Amino acid sequence: MLNRQNEVKDKQFHNILVVRTDRIGDVVLSLPMITALRNCFPAARRSMLLRTYTREIADGYQGLDSIVLYDEGGREKQFFAMLSELRTERFDAVVVSYPTFRLALLVFFAGIPLRVGTGYRWYSLFFNRKVYEHRRTAEKHELEYNLSLLKVLGCSPGGKPSIALLVPGWAVERAREERRGLGIADDEVVVVLHPGSGGSARDWSPEHFGGLARILSDKGYRVVVTGTRNEEQLVRTVVQKSGNTAIPLRRELTLLELSGFLQLAGLVVANSTGPLHIAAAVGTPVIGLYPPIPECSPKRWGPWTEKSMVFVADRQSCPRCKGGPCQGNDCMEQIAEKDVAEGALRLLHGTKEKAVSNL
Repeated sequence: MLNRQNEVKDKQFHNILVVRTDRIGDVVLSLPMITALRNCFPAARRSMLLRTYTREIADGYQGLDSIVLYDEGGREKQFFAMLSELRTERFDAVVVSYPTFRLALLVFFAGIPLRVGTGYRWYSLFFNRKVYEHRRTAEKHELEYNLSLLKVLGCSPGGKPSIALLVPGWAVERAREERRGLGIADDEVVVVLHPGSGGSARDWSPEHFGGLARILSDKGYRVVVTGTRNEEQLVRTVVQKSGNTAIPLRRELTLLELSGFLQLAGLVVANSTGPLHIAAAVGTPVIGLYPPIPECSPKRWGPWTEKSMVFVADRQSCPRCKGGPCQGNDCMEQIAEKDVAEGALRLLHGTKEKAVSNL
């Protein structure tokens, strides 16, 4: 719960930093904090501390004035270099959505007057405004946990929060060129399958993704399989298991190009990972696949959109876990291809009109 004694009432801030130095999906689900801060403190400067590989997804987000990078060349900046940079920015408040000991130490020694963070870590003593919520219990969505941190500043967003990623026109055009290079016409409805997760989730097997691709291809949809450079073998396996009815991307797209590609899709099917949240944020219908683990559940990590459907593995039916704690990827095998395909076809209903409107 929120520590009410720590709330700041009627205080105006001029330079606020939001810290989120983990993965793509985490950053996407933190962006509504910027919207809320803009509404609560319209005169303030709003910044985010991010890793380089997530910067592109936040850059240009409405209400975000600047980005401070936590790494350089893929490695965390040296402690004192990062400290010097934070001091130079002269923030008067920081909200640490993704806490680590190093980050807590940095914002403390940077002399930021108001430091908001969790009250449940041993290093929470470096935060002088604490929020007492255990995220691992998954009592609400990650986006809602992020916004709860702002209540300490006296900032409570009204109404249902939303995420609206605006993809620049050049990125959408490059996505169109990628589709054309794959032999896909502009008016064709494409289903994107993203079978990897970078280790952030339990994954549905490539065999199942391949089977889903076969079913959707037989229904007349073009299926494209996406993945990172490290997931090339996984993408090839899905294409092979689809009977080569699915098409792999020709190259690894930048985050903005990928956002444009997902925006042009009729549907995205993925494990609980960043591209799922990007697709939801650009307005594309999505299907998410989840393990029966509370801290990984769709209640906390589900796509933040009404145009979605989620499938959760049945722990009771798992021959390995037998209703107990999840012990591996076996539970994900309980999600049936035919069920996901039926859900996909329901979501795809009417997407011909969406494809035409994007021409």
